[in-house]
Amino acid sequence: MAEKTVFGHPKGLFVLFFTEMWERFSYYGMRAILLLFLLDKTSGGMGLNEGEGGAIYGLYTFSVYLLSLPGGWLADNILGQRKAIWYGGIAIMLGHIVLAFPSSEAVFFTGLGLVAIGTGLLKPNISSIVSELYPGGGAIRDAAFSIFYMGINLGSFLGITIVGYLGQKIGWHYGFGAAAVAMFLGLVVYRIFAEPYLQDKGMHPKVSEVKKGDEKTNPLSWVFAALLVAFVLILQFNGTFSWSSKSGVATSMGIIAVAIVIIYFANLLFASDLSKIEMKRIVILFILFWGAVLFWAGFEQQGSSLQIFADRYSDLPFGMPSSWFQNFNPFYILVFAPVLGGLWVLLEKKKLNPPLLVKFAIGLFLLGLGYYIMVWGAKIALTGVKASALVLISTYLFHTLGELCLSPVGLSAYTKLAPKKYLSQLMGIWFVAAALGNLFAGLFAGGFDEENVQQMPEMFMSIVWFCLAVGSVTLILQRPLKDWMGGIK
Repeated sequence: MAEKTVFGHPKGLFVLFFTEMWERFSYYGMRAILLLFLLDKTSGGMGLNEGEGGAIYGLYTFSVYLLSLPGGWLADNILGQRKAIWYGGIAIMLGHIVLAFPSSEAVFFTGLGLVAIGTGLLKPNISSIVSELYPGGGAIRDAAFSIFYMGINLGSFLGITIVGYLGQKIGWHYGFGAAAVAMFLGLVVYRIFAEPYLQDKGMHPKVSEVKKGDEKTNPLSWVFAALLVAFVLILQFNGTFSWSSKSGVATSMGIIAVAIVIIYFANLLFASDLSKIEMKRIVILFILFWGAVLFWAGFEQQGSSLQIFADRYSDLPFGMPSSWFQNFNPFYILVFAPVLGGLWVLLEKKKLNPPLLVKFAIGLFLLGLGYYIMVWGAKIALTGVKASALVLISTYLFHTLGELCLSPVGLSAYTKLAPKKYLSQLMGIWFVAAALGNLFAGLFAGGFDEENVQQMPEMFMSIVWFCLAVGSVTLILQRPLKDWMGGIK
């Protein structure tokens, strides 16, 4: 008997859709007000300076995504994806409950830590189950990820609207409390509907589903681990790492994360008994990873430097909370995701669909275009006149179009190209790209000096040049790497 579907998709997709929607409500809602709360000196915030606040914001958003890597490993090897999602959601809810009550700095950071740990468990594994619903792959799985992506952004839109208003207009902790309620609703949806509609999907660790040969660790893996430890110790003893300030901690953690990613990919390539085609696909994933890091470093400034620009240098129509500017991103996604999805299908029929790396390059170019608009907005702000709301509205439009070219395509590519045994781990790696991007975004925002606003145009222009450079390199690499995809598009 054929499984009943909704709009041609299994009902399990919509269970994951609504679970992820409420989780993203809680995450993006809280994130929209986090930096403002950290910088606020008059209304119950923490009263930090831009450097400290940006570093904490970057470390938090970095940790949220970095922990996707151990979260994926735990699901693959111990818990299974379904349990990882459930326990992760509980940790997220508890973290937001902690944030909802005024407390000491230590307790506040404990709440942030719980949210980060929970997201690391939930985020990579819920995406992995989406891919399991479509074992045949193909265009229908790409369409499923587009639907799933719309759920993410619907949650983001609702979260920024409600949490942003409560936090900025009523009280910071009311906003944090609303995020806890949202995650509770996500847990309710998951608890009631996961079992009947997901059946056995994601119930068991991946290592029990893949035929295993010799399970002894390859000696080369120990060599890579030793190299990583040696690298960290050398940088620690020669004074490269700094643990005396929040920005120093953030920079040091970024260096360590980059080293971990390089060693992880090296271990996959040379110590994991992959076939030649799998090794070539891992190289593709490695390239996509670094393109995504740069993209997210620019894109995720919507909660950091662009939020500061909105709050201090932008004209706010109708007295709206400055955090609401961040809502243009999910709004544009809800509008344009079906349009771009339909465009890719149309181009596919005409055999004109751009290759994967070309879409990545287009995403980077669009991000750069958005920041070129910010250069002009910053120049207006330097004259002492607040920039029109159209500056950020236009910037978010190009950033969103870039995101739609890069993010769903990259997410789907990782599920297609990853060896099955390492699926959740590599989904975690995909989110580590977002982790590093968020960290760099926070450090960039920490460079905003209210006493030296002359720096703004140059700061934004530096991102434009990086996007042009990396996008061009990606285009150049597309042709020689085309055959390495192994027939996967």
